[in-house]
Amino acid sequence: MPYLPSFIAPMRYSDPAAALAQVRAIYGQQIAHLRGAMQRYVAGATLPGHVRACYPFVRIHTDTVARAILETPDIVQLSYGFVAGPGHFETTLTRPDLYSDYYLEQFRLLMQNHEVELEVGTSTQPIPIHFSFAENDHIEGTMSPARRMLMRDVFDLPDLAAMDDGIANGTFEARPGEPQPLALFTAARVDYSLQRLRHYTGTSPQWFQNFVLFTNYQFYIDEFVRLGHEQMADPHSEYIAFIEPGNVVTRRAGLPAEEGDALGAAPPRLPQMPAYHLVRADHTGTTMVNIGVGPANAKNITDHVAVLRPHAWIMLGHCAGLRNSQQLGDYVLAHGYVREDHVLDEELPLWVPIPALAEIQKALEQAVKDVTQAEGADLKRIMRTGTVASTDNRNWELLPNNQPQRRFSQSRAVALDMESATIAANGFRFRVPYGTLLCVSDKPLHGEIKLPGMANQFYRDRVDQHLRIGMRAVELLRAEGISQLHSRKLRSFSEVAFQ
Repeated sequence: MPYLPSFIAPMRYSDPAAALAQVRAIYGQQIAHLRGAMQRYVAGATLPGHVRACYPFVRIHTDTVARAILETPDIVQLSYGFVAGPGHFETTLTRPDLYSDYYLEQFRLLMQNHEVELEVGTSTQPIPIHFSFAENDHIEGTMSPARRMLMRDVFDLPDLAAMDDGIANGTFEARPGEPQPLALFTAARVDYSLQRLRHYTGTSPQWFQNFVLFTNYQFYIDEFVRLGHEQMADPHSEYIAFIEPGNVVTRRAGLPAEEGDALGAAPPRLPQMPAYHLVRADHTGTTMVNIGVGPANAKNITDHVAVLRPHAWIMLGHCAGLRNSQQLGDYVLAHGYVREDHVLDEELPLWVPIPALAEIQKALEQAVKDVTQAEGADLKRIMRTGTVASTDNRNWELLPNNQPQRRFSQSRAVALDMESATIAANGFRFRVPYGTLLCVSDKPLHGEIKLPGMANQFYRDRVDQHLRIGMRAVELLRAEGISQLHSRKLRSFSEVAFQ
């Protein structure tokens, strides 16, 4: 017999703040039930049944395709915040502490677009016990292996069937009578990724900012760390904190430490994809992640960062220049991608085009101008706009019969790397604005391969400038406003309402 908390019946709300408060109440009650039961279980107690708690849900019903706010330009131009047509729409929700601003905005837009009430209640989707632990709660580690094995008989464990990406991939089909989805991700899928982000990046999801830079070299991270500490020493900086792996928090000069800061500690070794965060009070700062080398890493990290619904992510990394006219240190602004990375072939077929997004392209080009002070012909000499090919074979140039070179030539590719197409494709797939600005570090087709002396000089000359270009692009995107950034190119004709 299930051991459940008291049932909280669904209620309707015409105020988004009240709806959010009810989400908080339900989630808090359900999590408290799980944590209390877990503490008793670890202490050796026999529980009165299978322990279960469920996520809150939000639901709307509309019976018309019409929207109520067509005369409000600032809302009408948004590519999200409304459902595609009449019907029932629903999603489960998690972590209202982390997503409060996001949920409040989605609720507000739904009510304004459709002039309907929101229904909030307790769903039937169980919360896996692993997703109920507090940030620094590791009580399960005190149990014996046999006791841990028995957990599956007492608690709900993660159910992969509830975590697939069918909604995002456009393959989800609701069963007869089942509501249509309101969001790309179910609560369980979100919780799964939040756990993965802690593991891979060594930082808590709460620190991630709405603009994310990815890189494939530690040199960029070293420069970002230097910049972060420089900003923290400036009492007038726009940033309020700098976070490093292990949740090590450095507050801006003049700001007091906050609760939880002292819990951070540098890890004995860096995580697989360490993340660093320059935090703004409004969450529109910059996160930088060293994803390492390869399309599998690129897919892995973007699969999980996507649940945070960032405003943009941009790849800053090194590439092989494919044109003889390019010089080491030149920049490549990707406007198209040849996807030979293969890691997304099942989720996003190769026949799906990955378009360049004008808002990101313009910001990156302007950032190159601002940082290098190059204009006109001088700008063209140091930056090439063109197609970037991404491969899953690091030694592609050693394949027989020049097979890759022929394809790259036919595609008019100007550069090649291993991550950019994956990051762009997953941005398209998850409706996250994306862009790529690479720096030529070798030219293998023309005999200029990476050698230690050349590489060291190249890194010294270009990493700082490249990073400053990326940071400048974020500043420009932030100044333009997110209503301009979330392009309709990324939304289908039958799209979920949540951003």
